[in-house]
Amino acid sequence: MAEGNESDAVDSAESARPDAVFISYASQDASAAERIAGALRAAGIEVWFDQSELRGGDAWDASIRRQIKNCALFIPVISKNTHARGEGYFRLEWKLAVDRSHLMASDLPFLLPVVVDSTSDQEDRVPDRFREVQWTRLPGGGANADALVKRVQRLLSPAATMPAATSAQSSLLPTASTGPAAARSKFPGRWFVGWIAGGLVIIAAGYFVFDKFVPPRHSVPAAEKAVAAPVTGEQISDKSVAVLPFTDMSEKHDQEYFGDGVAEEILDLLAKASQLEVIARTSSFSFKGKSDDIPTIAGKLHVAYILEGSVRRSGNRLRVTTQLVRASTGVHMWSESYDRDLKDIFTVQDEIATAVVAALKLQLLPSQPLVSTHRTANQEAYAHYLRGLQLVRRDTHDDDRHAADEFAAAVDLDPSYAAAYAGLADSMYRVADDNGDEATFRRAVEAADRSLSLDPELPEGYITRVRIRTGYSHDFAGARADAERALALSPGDARAQLAYAFVLICSGNITEGVAAERKALDIDPLNRLAWISLALRLLNSGHPADAEQAGVRALEMNPQSVHAQYVLARIYLAEGRVQDALNGFHRIESDGLGGSGVAMAEYTMGHARESQAALDRLIAARSADAAFQIAEVYAWRGDTEQAFRWLDRAYVQRDGGLTTMKTNPILAPLRSDARYKALLRKMNLPE
Repeated sequence: MAEGNESDAVDSAESARPDAVFISYASQDASAAERIAGALRAAGIEVWFDQSELRGGDAWDASIRRQIKNCALFIPVISKNTHARGEGYFRLEWKLAVDRSHLMASDLPFLLPVVVDSTSDQEDRVPDRFREVQWTRLPGGGANADALVKRVQRLLSPAATMPAATSAQSSLLPTASTGPAAARSKFPGRWFVGWIAGGLVIIAAGYFVFDKFVPPRHSVPAAEKAVAAPVTGEQISDKSVAVLPFTDMSEKHDQEYFGDGVAEEILDLLAKASQLEVIARTSSFSFKGKSDDIPTIAGKLHVAYILEGSVRRSGNRLRVTTQLVRASTGVHMWSESYDRDLKDIFTVQDEIATAVVAALKLQLLPSQPLVSTHRTANQEAYAHYLRGLQLVRRDTHDDDRHAADEFAAAVDLDPSYAAAYAGLADSMYRVADDNGDEATFRRAVEAADRSLSLDPELPEGYITRVRIRTGYSHDFAGARADAERALALSPGDARAQLAYAFVLICSGNITEGVAAERKALDIDPLNRLAWISLALRLLNSGHPADAEQAGVRALEMNPQSVHAQYVLARIYLAEGRVQDALNGFHRIESDGLGGSGVAMAEYTMGHARESQAALDRLIAARSADAAFQIAEVYAWRGDTEQAFRWLDRAYVQRDGGLTTMKTNPILAPLRSDARYKALLRKMNLPE
């Protein structure tokens, strides 16, 4: 029923016959859907279908869910219009139908996709479940539906079972694995401050990234493959939930940032409940724009419940619809719609979080009220803040600057907005990290300090300052205090766990650091960069087999990831699989990432001339921002003098790779030298 719902359907849903057919369509296909409905009704088949405009309201939403739950057949109308529409209410209807289908026997007919134009079988914007059943084609916009009517009559007969996947009329669509590969963005060659082997903290969309060689932030692929969470043998906790990004249902589809912000705030509120396991945003938002159904998502995230919803904003009016689904049964534990003024959005978020907790029968402690205190009363400032967060998540250099502008606008409108100051500090540091501008670094420090002076209980402020204190001021004692404070304020926050892990490892405590990273991955199981970091921690602590397993998991999430490929090549080099390592480094050398690896691998194979040529290329291209990696090559080759010369340059350049001094095995031959200890003192790292 997609973008319109029959006016009498709300009243008749409860009394409708059990053989009713539900037609779901995009508004552009209303005429075709009407012709199909007319043909079915003429044959005496009850149809739930609407010719009116979308009305909204609690009764309407509840009726839609009842109809999909009770109908005998679900007919999604597929066309070029649905292919072009990335968002629409019909997609929510499709998801609800797919969720119900998982509860049915495989031979029980329920889904009956109908194509009403020349849309190719290669259509890839439908749920995978649709591809598993026979499609009916009605070219000409459903003008001749006789074949469909006969098929529906046959499927509604008591002895009906699911027909074969192929027929003269339709063919089974290719699965996602056999269809055209999704387009992936290319990784440019700029290197980040923050070396992946040791893991300078890089906050990307509020999450920690451990990577000097993380490709430019704008190179993160638009669509990464979500893989299953690690199989631990443990039963899924009945008190575990993931919050999916809320769909933007606004007329102009220009409120995506707002829907993401609403979902993330609810996620943060739920994370306050100590009895509840809440999956971090990086993992739960990785399904955005994908067709995975509820059971699949829950399985990948290892949770019992999924919270999903939508937002519709028109001027100062807001409509938020949300539902909590038990993944194993598809049962809606709770659902609600809120029609409010925009100024009430925070109250709505609090109410949703509280309702979820009540539905899961949790008893909160007095110290766990699900009400955020880190907010602003200025709605315009809040909008700037949410737009800033969205820009940060896009992860490009230009977006960093634009994000800083948005956060700056937020604090101009509300000078007491602590969270916006934390966002400003993060984005300004990222800008300074790109251009090396000292004044921008200082502005980032000032914004972080201002954030915490306004709100000493703000976890994001401490997490941001960990990054600044390690990467800019080398204040590791202060960074550890900040990480511990963030963890105390938000123990279920993967960002806080990763910050704490990073500071531990910088200080040489790699065992406890690895344990903290594993805790973070329990909360954020699809955080690819955290898996990469863990792989290198395990390698550096003498566990190459475990390191390889973590690296492979990261590569499965995104086979195009340059730094995942780099990690595995480093592991192969350490294991003595030098040719495999060299092959891996060569594959990514054009991006700059593999240059130091090629130089080290060639040297290990006895190819001195090839090693020097690779090092010369690295120095020519990256001496201004990769001094630490150049020092690594010299240390690997036993050239102590050149290694220290380049380490000194790395210190001047504020190279994040220096934070790995205590744990990086490549530098082990230098540790008996007095210059090594002197550099540790300059870095404020314990000897």
